[in-house]
Parts: sequence; C-alpha cells; structure tokens
Amino acid sequence: MRVEHVEVLVEEPSMEDALTLLLPKMLGEVSFLLHAHQCKQDLLANLLPRLRGYAKWLPSSYRILVVVDRDEEDCLALKARLNAISREAGLETRTSVGACSCMVVNRIAVEELEAWYFGDWNAVRTAYPRVSETIPSKAPFRNPDAIAGGTWEVFERILQRAGYFKSGLRKIEAARMVCSHMDPSVNTSRSFGALRSALLEMIQTQSTW
Repeated sequence: MRVEHVEVLVEEPSMEDALTLLLPKMLGEVSFLLHAHQCKQDLLANLLPRLRGYAKWLPSSYRILVVVDRDEEDCLALKARLNAISREAGLETRTSVGACSCMVVNRIAVEELEAWYFGDWNAVRTAYPRVSETIPSKAPFRNPDAIAGGTWEVFERILQRAGYFKSGLRKIEAARMVCSHMDPSVNTSRSFGALRSALLEMIQTQSTW
C-alpha cells in the first residue's frame, strides 16, 4: 500500500507557509494537512498527546511528518527526544524501523527555516532582486546550516542592506515570497536535503503494513 496522505506538524506559521508551497513540489499527488503551533515549545509540549491521538485512528496509508528548528539545541539530542516521544505514543519512526514500516518522520531545520533560503539563493534573488548574488560564494554562507549569529537575524540584515524589511523581517511574508520560487532538487542545505530525501523515500516505498 502506498502512502496517500501526510499529517504535518510544525512549530510556527512561517514554517507552515513555507511547507504549504514546498510540499507539493516533493510529494506530488500525495495529499497533506499542516498543523502549526504557537512556537517550538508549544509543539513539543503537545506532541505526545497529539501522537497518541493519531495512534488511535491513523490508517496504514497515512504518515506523520514533524518539523522543528534546531535553534541552539544539540541536533542529535533533539532528534532522539522526538523519536522517544513517537515511540512512547506507540508510533514507530523512520530511525527505528526504516521507511517501509515507519509512521512518523522527524526532521530538524538546522539551524532555522531561514537556512533553507540560503540553500537556494536564486529563489531569494528572484523574490528580492536587489540582494547580492555573491552571498553563497562568501565563506560565512557556504554551508547554510552552519551560519553563525542566528540564521534569521543574518538573513534579515542581508535583506535590510538591500533595502528590504527596514522595520524588521516579516517572516511569514518572506516564507511565501522565497518558497514560491524554491526548487527542492537544488537546495544545498543539508537539513533540507534530509527532509526531501525522507519524503521521497516515504512516497516511493511500498508499505509492508
């Protein structure tokens, strides 16, 4: 049985808007429904009861995708925490049983959603043409997941220097503008690549359930 639908849990509205535009490019005809929380802590605090609720009714052709920002947390520890919550709810993860049998895929944006923008700078420049095209070639930005100083703050400063968002980055607007132009197949962010690979593996693998 192939995957027919994905329930997606995210921590805030800008990620919701980003994935609203990006998921159709990766999932194709597979349907999805996004559920945004107030913040990362809100998602984590409610994740166990929500997953327990899913465990009571989730069809075998459905999957759950959980996406959170790493922020300043240890990536491996955060991933282990998410996997442990999934197992406590009675739902196996991709880490524990692989793509064929898992019901939950946990993914982390390293460090934040804005790292994915640096991974597809052509999309940023299409949305905001005055931004410098040489940003990806500069040492601090060659690895989108290792940008120092807070990824969204750095992204904000670059756009402000180009004359955008003088009063501060409007994250939801930026998500809609940039992600509408993003090509998932060329994004150089490793965390985005891990998300894309997991989704492609999910929808291309026959379920053994």
